[in-house]
Amino acid sequence: MTLFDSFDKNFNKPDFNNTFYPLAERLRPTNLEDFVGQDHILGEGKVLRNMIESDNLSSMIFWGPPGSGKTTIARIIKLKTRNKFLSYSAVTSGIKQIKEIMDLASKEIELTGLKTILFIDEIHRFNKAQQDAFLPFIETGKIILIGSSTENPSFEINSALLSRCKVYIFYKLTTENIITLLRRALSDKEKGFGKLELEVEDEALALIAQYSDGDARIAYNILELAVQTLETKNLDNRNNKKISILDIENIIQKKVLLYDKNGEEHYNLISALHKSMRGSDPDASAYWTIRMLESGEDPLYIIRRIVRFASEDIGLADPNALSVSIAAKQAFEFIGPPEGYLAIIEAAIYCALAPKSNSLYLTYNNVMEDINKHLSLPVPMHIRNAPTKLMKEIGYGKNYKYPHNFEDALVNQSYLPDEISRKRYYLPTERGFEKVLKERLAKINEYKKRLQEIERKNKEIK
Repeated sequence: MTLFDSFDKNFNKPDFNNTFYPLAERLRPTNLEDFVGQDHILGEGKVLRNMIESDNLSSMIFWGPPGSGKTTIARIIKLKTRNKFLSYSAVTSGIKQIKEIMDLASKEIELTGLKTILFIDEIHRFNKAQQDAFLPFIETGKIILIGSSTENPSFEINSALLSRCKVYIFYKLTTENIITLLRRALSDKEKGFGKLELEVEDEALALIAQYSDGDARIAYNILELAVQTLETKNLDNRNNKKISILDIENIIQKKVLLYDKNGEEHYNLISALHKSMRGSDPDASAYWTIRMLESGEDPLYIIRRIVRFASEDIGLADPNALSVSIAAKQAFEFIGPPEGYLAIIEAAIYCALAPKSNSLYLTYNNVMEDINKHLSLPVPMHIRNAPTKLMKEIGYGKNYKYPHNFEDALVNQSYLPDEISRKRYYLPTERGFEKVLKERLAKINEYKKRLQEIERKNKEIK
């Protein structure tokens, strides 16, 4: 019995031949040869595979979606390593237990010369203080930390801890990977369903793979449920050993999309929508909008981003884009889901097909640059408000030209502080309605130049 036995109850190898264990647990690989997927890091000659086979590990973070094999690799490491191995859940543990484990790791290396490999499942759930507790022990080499996370480590892991760990990315399993695992489950006579000699349609396996969305655990659960359903139907007829695509469709009522509204996927999907609209692709814009709606995203969050897009990426190239987007918000609030979703989709498609201009966005940035550079420039005296006699006496509003008193309501008059009076912030494009505005602005500027010339000549005559 080791110092760690009281801590490592949940990571000991179970009797996977026991049919009471879920299929996903029974078929969990115990060596790299049986592991499917992640060839970019675990294929022959790849870095992580070499580290595991040589038992020369360093601290690392496994980052990837559920069911991609992170925990399985940790268990293979436990079987391969000569060092002490301890598993630990960030969901159920606190700072006190961390310190106890660190003390045990220190004693272990003193007594046996062996390091402690500490596997932390869902390490992103630890707060800063809990993560900081590992640092001195990693630096002194007393522990090798292996963290597992479904969240982007860049956002969820302290930079000090992250700098001491190599991040290995686990990708969703491919359809081919999932089908390989399912066929293995059907043929394995010890841990799977090989003894039942089942016949499963290729289309049924493909459907399971599609609906599992790269998660092996979901795929195994669907297959296991299909077998249980078949056994229930066959209480009086043991000869039916076929699972069809219809059987799988009956089991899977609706796909539960992978989506974490507070995680990285939240930002990935909204970014995909934004870029699809910017790229004038109505099909992709509709897809990402519906994908988020069906995943449980707040519809008002989506429409807020579409409203922002209408100003930032369309602007005055099509002023109706903002009106359509605001109307979509009002329509959704009035009708509610699911009928109100159509208004949001309408806004996304309209914005995708509208002419594009980021002139307003650039105008904002250009103005902000001068505001930061010049700070609080004074308002020119002639355009200041003069509600009192004193303010008029000191020059407020003096020589202001009221445009409505002039032809075409245009006058030669500056409205900017002297230091930036020649600046041009809004530069319309040639796209959409902005082309009309650009022509209008050019006429205004040309008219003002003629007025300037007339005023200059009048001054010379005087």
